[in-house]
Amino acid sequence: MPGLTSYHLKLIAALTMVVDHIGVLFYPHLDWLRMIGRVSFPLFIWLLTQGEAHTKDIWRYGLRLGLLGLISQPIYQITFGTQQLNILFQLLLGLVCLRVVRQRPALILPVGISAALITEVLNFSYGSYGVILILLIRYFRLNLLWWAAWGGFHLVWAGYAGIFQLPATVVPLLFITFKGQRGPKARWFYGFYPGHLALLLLLALNLS
Repeated sequence: MPGLTSYHLKLIAALTMVVDHIGVLFYPHLDWLRMIGRVSFPLFIWLLTQGEAHTKDIWRYGLRLGLLGLISQPIYQITFGTQQLNILFQLLLGLVCLRVVRQRPALILPVGISAALITEVLNFSYGSYGVILILLIRYFRLNLLWWAAWGGFHLVWAGYAGIFQLPATVVPLLFITFKGQRGPKARWFYGFYPGHLALLLLLALNLS
């Protein structure tokens, strides 16, 4: 039975991210654009967990995330008028957490708490929410307990951050369709992040 490849998931993650950012910049009154955007972040995390599990060079993977995060940061701050750290730093911290937990499973609680504190103190874009998602997706299972934890967490989070967060609850349905195949190489994927931010910034400046 055919399913989604990593390439398909990257396309969905990239497109829904663009929709989300268009909503933030140009149509902040349209919640449905932000709701579509809630699909993106869990997919980025899923791809991160797959990458951490299968990469042959964890240091190169982390260096690429860090460099792209540094390149993206000034564009991100100007585009959205924020002092937060962009998503690539969240993914880099997540990569460190995933690898530490893989090597020392008993450290999952202190690692999770430490990472959550780091994201809040340093003002990461997704904060402790992102850390919890990384650990939940790391232990994704097709059982009732996992789905209850995922759904319950997002119901609580929606009460705090807004109901537009709720579409994230169904994103694991896409995980189920993943068949473990890479598909075409997506050399554009990480460069897409700073690239699309730069294009949106230019568009916003031209419209202002």
